[in-house]
Amino acid sequence: MLFRLGDRLYGIDLDAVREILPVRRATRVPGAPAYVAGLINVRGTIVTVLDLGARLDGNSSLASDGSVILIEHRQKLVGIAVAEVNDVMMLPAESIEHATERDGDDASIVGLGRMDDKVVIILDIHSIIKHVLL
Repeated sequence: MLFRLGDRLYGIDLDAVREILPVRRATRVPGAPAYVAGLINVRGTIVTVLDLGARLDGNSSLASDGSVILIEHRQKLVGIAVAEVNDVMMLPAESIEHATERDGDDASIVGLGRMDDKVVIILDIHSIIKHVLL
């Protein structure tokens, strides 16, 4: 799945995605880091929403016309706020340049993909969620 944060295009594995919702007002959690947008109620389930833009580059991706991607992570739902969901497509393996080292903060980047004249930053969304929810 491809989505946009600012002027960058990102991709995540579609297998983890459960649903895409329009952005809704989240209830802030006192003492939570700035990249935790808050909690939302999705049909009776309380979901933590992460502001992925704030987590990755410090610029908030919360916008009234944005989206929340619901990710299933270890039998829990986590929301990822993004500016815009672009497309669902398969990137051919030969168009992906895998990251050579995946340690520390860079463990969330799997590699770079090429799509026409665009570069797609491919993320390991489970690694990002795991570091946030510890």
